[in-house]
Amino acid sequence: MIPVSEAVRIVLEKTAPLAPERVALARAHGRVLAEDVFAGTDLPPFDRAQMDGYAVRSEDVRQTPARLRIVGEAAAGRGWRGELKSGEAVRIMTGAPLPAGADSVEQVELTRETEDGAFVEINRASARGQFYVPRASEIRAGARVLAAGDDLNAARMAVLASFGYAEVKVARRPRVAVLATGTELVNVSERPGEDQIRDSNTYSIAAYAELAGAEVRRLPFAGDDAALLADEINKAAREADAVVLSGGVSMGRYDFTKAALQALGAEIFFERVNLRPGKPTVFARLANERRTLAFGLPGNPVSVSVTFNLFARAALRAMQGARVPALTEETAVLARAAKGAVERMSYLPAALTTDDAGRLLAEPLKWGGSSDFVAFANANALVIVPAGLKTVDAGSVVRVVRLPG
Repeated sequence: MIPVSEAVRIVLEKTAPLAPERVALARAHGRVLAEDVFAGTDLPPFDRAQMDGYAVRSEDVRQTPARLRIVGEAAAGRGWRGELKSGEAVRIMTGAPLPAGADSVEQVELTRETEDGAFVEINRASARGQFYVPRASEIRAGARVLAAGDDLNAARMAVLASFGYAEVKVARRPRVAVLATGTELVNVSERPGEDQIRDSNTYSIAAYAELAGAEVRRLPFAGDDAALLADEINKAAREADAVVLSGGVSMGRYDFTKAALQALGAEIFFERVNLRPGKPTVFARLANERRTLAFGLPGNPVSVSVTFNLFARAALRAMQGARVPALTEETAVLARAAKGAVERMSYLPAALTTDDAGRLLAEPLKWGGSSDFVAFANANALVIVPAGLKTVDAGSVVRVVRLPG
């Protein structure tokens, strides 16, 4: 049984990056950047007005009220091309380029135009550099603005568009096959018979995999038969970069996932992790041409969510070249006591909030164990309790990881 940190290290070590591809910018949202992006121009590309008002020479309005002759107008996308001289002003709109010769913008609220529009009276002294953004103050042409490994969120899409990246190099999405085992499972649309349950794991796994950037294919259930399961895994792996299975990884008579992987000649890297919930987690690599990774996750729904996000998600993110593929730990204050385990490190479902002082609070949820998916639905994080601690008191500082989605 290996520590969680060692299991994550092995997953990242054994995961190879996928080849990049170029896609249209409109299809790049949510992808992982596979190239550095550089500014093609200064930003802003000119001295840019921050508000509506008048562009002036600050030396003309040191004493107020100052009366200046209006010689033109500058609007966003339509600048005034002359050069401002002493005693002159230019009407200017937010986003417009500052005219040559001007070094300040005065707010329209502090001015008064004459009825004929020929002059403006300015009632407050203007300071040099007031109310405009200097050219290149945000970034200079040639500087790197995004790096390979960055996730392309909405804000970064604006950066790409601003610098003319109509196409962008991104990592290929991993192809993931999701397979649930167990003769007790029925489809969500069916009424479970006696001793049966509806499948929920393939839906949560698929959703988490899509959040990690993968293309997902959910497969029909595999029964409790090692040979049939091996055949299903082998077929799924022909087009998949990773196969994620749930169930059949413990030590029971009908737990055949490990046996099926061994029958396929898979190299098994680990099969037990010092983790609660989720100890019987298997990570392997098939001997096929694609070198498909395989994750055998426990069958209980909470264990599935915890182990997927700790291990399988890290692999999918690493395949895409993400700079930080694994979940990132933070610290929070425990809002109420949490129960640990003597032998294993615990990852307990919790709700993160922020108090009035700005502190991050973690409140462990009341849950009935690794099958309690209803309680887990309210979790947005996991509280980490080191092995050997039976109880952690409220007010203690603990490590937490946020759950995606």
